[in-house]
Amino acid sequence: MSAKEKQGFSLYFLIAFGLAWLCQVGGCMALLQQKNAVLYQLALIATMFCPLLAVLLVQKVFLRQPVGIGWKVQGKRRFWLAAWFGPAVFTLLGAVLYFAVFPSRLDFSCSWLVAAYGGEMDAQTLRSELGVSTLSYLLQNGLFAVILAPAINMFPALGEEAGWRGYMMPRLKARFGLLNGRLLGGVVWGVWHWPLMLLVGYEYGTNYLGAPVLGLVVWCVVCFALNTLLDLLYEKTGCIWVPAIAHGAFNAIAALPQVLITPADAYYNVLGPMPIGLISVLPMLAVAVGLTLHQMKQEQ
Repeated sequence: MSAKEKQGFSLYFLIAFGLAWLCQVGGCMALLQQKNAVLYQLALIATMFCPLLAVLLVQKVFLRQPVGIGWKVQGKRRFWLAAWFGPAVFTLLGAVLYFAVFPSRLDFSCSWLVAAYGGEMDAQTLRSELGVSTLSYLLQNGLFAVILAPAINMFPALGEEAGWRGYMMPRLKARFGLLNGRLLGGVVWGVWHWPLMLLVGYEYGTNYLGAPVLGLVVWCVVCFALNTLLDLLYEKTGCIWVPAIAHGAFNAIAALPQVLITPADAYYNVLGPMPIGLISVLPMLAVAVGLTLHQMKQEQ
């Protein structure tokens, strides 16, 4: 990497973080001060495209080079299938592990849905009038998250994937090695979300076990695991659409296990049952570490 390319890499982080944090803070202020959820959601979408914009500005404007990202649809079918269905498998395994550790927190009484519908109807009324139960909610939303949502969510996810996996990770791995590069990449990606977590309780809420420090740390662990698997998908296919699909699939399915706990147990979200909890992330983390160590052994 030349001196100017190193400058461009530093500039990438400045732009990717600077623009994203402006969007995050602006969106959070709109939500907190004006109760404007629409503007908040738009700010989140804009945030996701900041890494891609940073790549374009650095490579096309500052360095005047090709972006070097694989846009062509290619790669073996098994990696596309892993991207599409893998997040659902890890979500299921994480939830099973969490409830194996805390079986008393498994709740089929529909209490989470009662709270989600504003508490205006009890569980029996929800079932009789709206046809909503824990099982129906899981089936309906689970099928959508597995079958359709990856194809929809991959478009905003592409903004992040182009920056993190397409541009950042190859350079970090070249500089620090496979394991250290993925570790650092996961931490960078995790810290990038911190303003949302600190201001509006993104992912874990504002009142949870060990808040806010534990959530910030656990989120970086989650980002390391997910970053590793997304990076591996890009390595194996050379197609940025594959990790974008996996990213979109994860965003669609990750919150689903929350319906199986009571609202009071949301205090323990930092542990699970969503795959972003310290316990429920363990299956994904184990696979990420195992595959990385296997790659390192093969390279030696």
